[in-house]
Amino acid sequence: MTTEQQYIASLDIEASYNLAKKMEAYRTNPVLGYRPAGSKAEFETGEMLKSYMEDLGLSNVRKDEIKVDGWEFEKAVLAYADAAGERQEVQLGAYQTDFVTKGAETFQVVYVGKGGEKDYADKDVTGKIVLAEINQRDEWWINFPVYQAHEKGAKALIAVQIGGYGQVDEKALNAQDIAGPPEAAAFSMSFEDSEKLKACLDEKGEITVTLDASSRVMRDVSTYNILGEIPGRRSDRMILLSAHYDSYFSGFQDDNTAVAMMLGIARAFIKMGYQPENTWVFCAMAAEEWGIADSKYDWSTGAYAEVFNVHPEWAGKVIGDFNFELPALSNGNLDGIRCTYEYKDFFQDTLKALPALSPAYPEGVLVSAPIETWSDDFSVAISGIPSMVNEFSAGSFMTTHYHSQYDSDEYYNEAAYRFHHELYGLLLMHLDRQSVAPLNFAEVFEQASASLDVLMCQKSGSRVTALLNLLGQTEEVAEEVYDRIYDINEAGVDSEQCREAEKILLKVFKMAQDKYVRLTWEDAVVFPQEAAQNNLRYLKKAIRALKRKTPDAEAAFEALYEIDNNAYAFQFSKQVYERFTDYVLDQNSDRLQWGRGRIVHHENLYDLVAQLMNKYHQGAMDFANEIAELERVVERQKDYLRDDIEYMMQSTEKMLLLLQSANERLKNIQEKN
Repeated sequence: MTTEQQYIASLDIEASYNLAKKMEAYRTNPVLGYRPAGSKAEFETGEMLKSYMEDLGLSNVRKDEIKVDGWEFEKAVLAYADAAGERQEVQLGAYQTDFVTKGAETFQVVYVGKGGEKDYADKDVTGKIVLAEINQRDEWWINFPVYQAHEKGAKALIAVQIGGYGQVDEKALNAQDIAGPPEAAAFSMSFEDSEKLKACLDEKGEITVTLDASSRVMRDVSTYNILGEIPGRRSDRMILLSAHYDSYFSGFQDDNTAVAMMLGIARAFIKMGYQPENTWVFCAMAAEEWGIADSKYDWSTGAYAEVFNVHPEWAGKVIGDFNFELPALSNGNLDGIRCTYEYKDFFQDTLKALPALSPAYPEGVLVSAPIETWSDDFSVAISGIPSMVNEFSAGSFMTTHYHSQYDSDEYYNEAAYRFHHELYGLLLMHLDRQSVAPLNFAEVFEQASASLDVLMCQKSGSRVTALLNLLGQTEEVAEEVYDRIYDINEAGVDSEQCREAEKILLKVFKMAQDKYVRLTWEDAVVFPQEAAQNNLRYLKKAIRALKRKTPDAEAAFEALYEIDNNAYAFQFSKQVYERFTDYVLDQNSDRLQWGRGRIVHHENLYDLVAQLMNKYHQGAMDFANEIAELERVVERQKDYLRDDIEYMMQSTEKMLLLLQSANERLKNIQEKN
């Protein structure tokens, strides 16, 4: 029996399932569940996992203390009399905000449509609770209508999902990170309950209700990441496995099954008596769903704290992170791995070398890059640790069951769960055997080149041709480096010289994360110049639309909607728009976590949008002033683009020098062996 076969035979999928179910017992809300950051339920779950790791036989089991903003959500029960005078009681979900009543208190609920500024026309909501219908996936995030309600004087907002999330059933509640201040309170209600409530509204669109609620945000509290190890022959070189143990509702898929699978992998290797080359660290992360108040980047707090605050020295020592999310569901016939660009080739090659696994995905496994901001692997990667995650966001689960009370074992797929246990244990063994971290930077520089709009850059006066040549040169060196790494790993060469070369390579990886990884206002990963390119593209569309013989204001609106976060200028007050702009651009860097410095430029078009909309509604056809302003904005964006291209030049030159140094070291290793 091969080592791979022995590993597969040692797996106990039922034990993993049972652990995932056991985690459901810990809850802050006895009816709905919830295990949020810093809560008693999260703490108790962490204590259970620590004991479980010890019983499993992991070494150096410990709790790493981290500081987060915590949340306790104990209850939110709304009651009202229906048209027949019958009492109706509704369980509400909640968001990470403050709202505590003294028993059941009486409020007026006011229906406000989608909760935009215009929806409050002729409505006095002071001291009342507003009911709004939202689609967070396709329209806007919860913090905007919630803060709009707060600005209008409302006590709280109750959100109803009318699309995007929680579409499995009309009874579904939904929860997400609030990305806003605790004083702007928010709850969630199912579509079914909202329709019943709306049917009882009076002629003013209001109804009297009682609400018995306890939702408390606790600033700067302690929580714990729970760690255990399988010691390797090398203690100074590590591989990390991670999954988070906080949750909304019962969290069976998200992320109980991931924590259980991570420990199921550990269980199998311990049962085998397997000693890896490198020390394997198994980390159950706290505070992934949310962990810092009033920040756009309020999730992945536990992972960020672990790699930036508790163990910054891991960068340069940890050669990879296997992060797990929702591994017990199937997204169809094709499975996926999402990783950093640098590990894409390694995973693709390794998949071809694996033995046959339990049937679950007839179309195989697709490797894609880069990683996204949805999960902890992003925080880990930007710290300097190459990372990956099982692809979990591709299927319908995200729009149906995700972050709802329907995330339960009813959606459990044992075949997929077994497959993922097998797959990631085998990939772990293969990565562990590599003498040098198999980082291929060629993909990074190829993608950087592809991201350039050459014609637009040329028109801006930037040195785009020089950058393309430099990227091409650096890509060639990166290819040579990877070829040498591949040959050294195939030969099984292991020496101190390998470690020195690897340190340089991991330094390049960290530099690529620091220099090349930027975010859009929708949290998508982009290269530095792409924001200005996007803005210029849509600015020119808007100008062309307004310059037509018959100006097309609607086409201009559609274009302006795509520039930075100006979509919100169309729906919400200036105070709301600027508050959620400023807290990205002008806030203590510690509270920006993994988003710090990743949005560099911003174009505030709020006043211009308001002007255009006023003229449009008045039937005006003269947009000369607005066109002139947009043309000034174009020149400013061209300046940004030129700066971004220069920044890319300088950053790439630094990475080229490091890659050349690593290449020489790797060449020397080859010559000596």
